[in-house]
Amino acid sequence: MKKILAIVMALVFALTVTAAFAQQPAAKPAEPAKKAEPAKPAEPAKKAEKPAKKEKVKQITGEVTAVDTVGKTITVKSKKQELTVAVTDEQIKDVKAGDKVVVKYTEKDGKATAKSVKKVAAKAEKKEVKKEEKKAEKKEAKPAEKKQ
Repeated sequence: MKKILAIVMALVFALTVTAAFAQQPAAKPAEPAKKAEPAKPAEPAKKAEKPAKKEKVKQITGEVTAVDTVGKTITVKSKKQELTVAVTDEQIKDVKAGDKVVVKYTEKDGKATAKSVKKVAAKAEKKEVKKEEKKAEKKEAKPAEKKQ
Protein backbone atom coordinates (compact mmCIF):
# COMPACT_ATOMS: atom_id res chain seq x y z
CA MET A 1 0.00 0.00 0.00
CA LYS A 2 2.79 2.31 0.78
CA LYS A 3 4.23 1.60 -2.64
CA ILE A 4 0.96 2.46 -4.41
CA LEU A 5 0.66 5.68 -2.43
CA ALA A 6 4.25 6.64 -3.33
CA ILE A 7 3.59 5.98 -7.04
CA VAL A 8 0.37 8.03 -7.00
CA MET A 9 2.15 10.91 -5.25
CA ALA A 10 4.97 10.78 -7.83
CA LEU A 11 2.45 10.86 -10.70
CA VAL A 12 0.58 13.82 -9.15
CA PHE A 13 3.87 15.65 -8.67
CA ALA A 14 4.93 14.91 -12.27
CA LEU A 15 1.60 16.11 -13.69
CA THR A 16 1.73 19.29 -11.59
CA VAL A 17 5.24 20.13 -12.77
CA THR A 18 4.33 19.36 -16.39
CA ALA A 19 1.23 21.55 -16.24
CA ALA A 20 3.18 24.44 -14.73
CA PHE A 21 5.79 24.38 -17.51
CA ALA A 22 3.15 23.98 -20.23
CA GLN A 23 1.51 27.31 -19.25
CA GLN A 24 4.76 29.37 -19.42
CA PRO A 25 6.11 30.58 -22.77
CA ALA A 26 9.14 28.80 -24.11
CA ALA A 27 12.21 29.97 -22.26
CA LYS A 28 15.28 31.14 -24.16
CA PRO A 29 18.37 29.02 -23.80
CA ALA A 30 20.56 30.28 -21.03
CA GLU A 31 23.55 32.34 -22.15
CA PRO A 32 26.93 31.46 -20.74
CA ALA A 33 28.00 33.69 -17.90
CA LYS A 34 30.28 36.54 -18.95
CA LYS A 35 33.39 37.37 -17.06
CA ALA A 36 33.44 40.75 -15.38
CA GLU A 37 35.56 43.25 -17.31
CA PRO A 38 37.61 45.83 -15.47
CA ALA A 39 36.33 49.39 -15.85
CA LYS A 40 38.25 51.51 -18.33
CA PRO A 41 38.02 55.24 -17.66
CA ALA A 42 39.48 56.15 -21.10
CA GLU A 43 36.59 54.59 -23.02
CA PRO A 44 33.85 57.05 -22.01
CA ALA A 45 35.99 59.93 -23.27
CA LYS A 46 36.45 58.19 -26.63
CA LYS A 47 32.73 57.50 -26.88
CA ALA A 48 31.98 61.15 -26.25
CA GLU A 49 34.24 62.12 -29.17
CA LYS A 50 32.77 59.61 -31.63
CA PRO A 51 29.28 61.12 -31.86
CA ALA A 52 30.82 64.44 -32.87
CA LYS A 53 31.09 64.62 -36.65
CA LYS A 54 34.54 64.54 -38.13
CA GLU A 55 35.50 67.98 -39.36
CA LYS A 56 35.73 68.15 -43.12
CA VAL A 57 38.89 69.81 -44.38
CA LYS A 58 38.25 72.31 -47.16
CA GLN A 59 40.71 74.20 -49.34
CA ILE A 60 40.84 77.67 -50.86
CA THR A 61 43.48 78.98 -53.25
CA GLY A 62 43.81 82.68 -53.87
CA GLU A 63 45.45 85.99 -53.07
CA VAL A 64 45.84 87.34 -49.55
CA THR A 65 43.96 90.65 -49.42
CA ALA A 66 44.40 91.37 -45.69
CA VAL A 67 46.58 90.18 -42.81
CA ASP A 68 45.57 90.87 -39.20
CA THR A 69 48.46 89.95 -36.90
CA VAL A 70 46.61 91.13 -33.77
CA GLY A 71 43.40 89.18 -34.50
CA LYS A 72 45.43 86.37 -36.10
CA THR A 73 43.37 86.19 -39.29
CA ILE A 74 44.01 86.41 -43.00
CA THR A 75 41.55 87.20 -45.76
CA VAL A 76 41.94 85.15 -48.93
CA LYS A 77 40.19 86.06 -52.18
CA SER A 78 39.71 83.33 -54.77
CA LYS A 79 37.82 83.41 -58.05
CA LYS A 80 34.65 82.20 -56.32
CA GLN A 81 34.73 83.72 -52.84
CA GLU A 82 36.48 85.82 -50.23
CA LEU A 83 37.13 84.11 -46.89
CA THR A 84 38.57 85.21 -43.56
CA VAL A 85 40.45 82.41 -41.83
CA ALA A 86 41.79 82.23 -38.26
CA VAL A 87 45.50 81.27 -38.24
CA THR A 88 48.29 80.63 -35.75
CA ASP A 89 51.43 82.73 -35.27
CA GLU A 90 53.45 80.07 -37.06
CA GLN A 91 51.15 80.07 -40.10
CA ILE A 92 50.96 83.86 -40.40
CA LYS A 93 54.65 84.73 -39.94
CA ASP A 94 55.67 84.63 -43.66
CA VAL A 95 52.36 85.71 -45.18
CA LYS A 96 51.73 89.26 -46.41
CA ALA A 97 49.07 90.97 -48.49
CA GLY A 98 49.37 90.13 -52.18
CA ASP A 99 50.81 86.62 -51.66
CA LYS A 100 49.25 83.68 -53.44
CA VAL A 101 48.37 80.97 -50.90
CA VAL A 102 46.68 77.61 -50.53
CA VAL A 103 44.79 77.39 -47.23
CA LYS A 104 43.42 74.12 -45.90
CA TYR A 105 40.79 74.86 -43.24
CA THR A 106 37.82 73.53 -41.30
CA GLU A 107 34.58 75.30 -40.47
CA LYS A 108 32.98 75.09 -37.06
CA ASP A 109 30.08 77.27 -35.93
CA GLY A 110 30.53 79.44 -39.02
CA LYS A 111 34.21 80.15 -38.26
CA ALA A 112 37.01 79.03 -40.57
CA THR A 113 40.18 77.81 -38.84
CA ALA A 114 43.33 77.12 -40.87
CA LYS A 115 44.97 73.71 -40.70
CA SER A 116 47.78 74.80 -43.05
CA VAL A 117 48.79 77.87 -45.03
CA LYS A 118 51.23 77.46 -47.93
CA LYS A 119 52.57 80.09 -50.26
CA VAL A 120 52.51 79.31 -53.97
CA ALA A 121 54.38 81.02 -56.77
CA ALA A 122 52.32 82.78 -59.39
CA LYS A 123 51.79 80.81 -62.62
CA ALA A 124 53.60 83.41 -64.72
CA GLU A 125 56.64 83.19 -62.45
CA LYS A 126 56.64 79.39 -62.67
CA LYS A 127 56.49 79.49 -66.48
CA GLU A 128 59.38 81.96 -66.66
CA VAL A 129 61.52 79.84 -64.34
CA LYS A 130 60.81 76.70 -66.39
CA LYS A 131 61.69 78.48 -69.66
CA GLU A 132 64.96 79.76 -68.19
CA GLU A 133 65.85 76.25 -66.94
CA LYS A 134 65.16 74.72 -70.36
CA LYS A 135 67.31 77.39 -72.10
CA ALA A 136 70.15 76.74 -69.64
CA GLU A 137 69.93 72.98 -70.27
CA LYS A 138 70.00 73.48 -74.06
CA LYS A 139 73.06 75.76 -73.84
CA GLU A 140 74.90 73.19 -71.72
CA ALA A 141 73.96 70.35 -74.07
CA LYS A 142 75.01 72.11 -77.31
CA PRO A 143 78.74 72.51 -76.50
CA ALA A 144 78.90 68.85 -75.58
CA GLU A 145 77.45 67.89 -78.97
CA LYS A 146 79.90 70.13 -80.90
CA LYS A 147 82.98 68.55 -79.27
CA GLN A 148 82.09 65.11 -80.56
